[in-house]
Amino acid sequence: MVPCLSAFAALATLLGFCAPLGAQPQQAQDKRFDCTSNPHEFISTLIEEKSIDPKPSRVEANSVNAFRPAQGSRMSAFGFPIYVVLGYARDDDLFRRGAGKEIKSPLYGVVVSAPAESVRTRVSEANSDATVKSVVPLLLTAIVCGG
Repeated sequence: MVPCLSAFAALATLLGFCAPLGAQPQQAQDKRFDCTSNPHEFISTLIEEKSIDPKPSRVEANSVNAFRPAQGSRMSAFGFPIYVVLGYARDDDLFRRGAGKEIKSPLYGVVVSAPAESVRTRVSEANSDATVKSVVPLLLTAIVCGG
């Protein structure tokens, strides 16, 4: 097995053991990454489903809002566990404005617990138009539409 995949397999196994007993099966969010939606629809749907907390846990200076998965919610994107959900659209009351310069284009997405190359491969195989960016090398990767 390739060392990167071996490390991922170990991380995935560890995350599986850390999941609470009796937790719901993971809710796959893959279909939402066709990048034809918008931040308001993406985030409000997850709030209505009670998949994420309705208030952002963090608002970046550029106004990107980060929402935590709701307690007991086990969401995934392209087979990877979701760490945080992201979104922002200017002049939308669903999102808080940050202290710095706002991003120009609407954005929505997630940060998953997986290395960027593994995520990039799965996103490509799914023919998604989402952008993949490393957040923390080998640990956290963003999957984003727009921005």
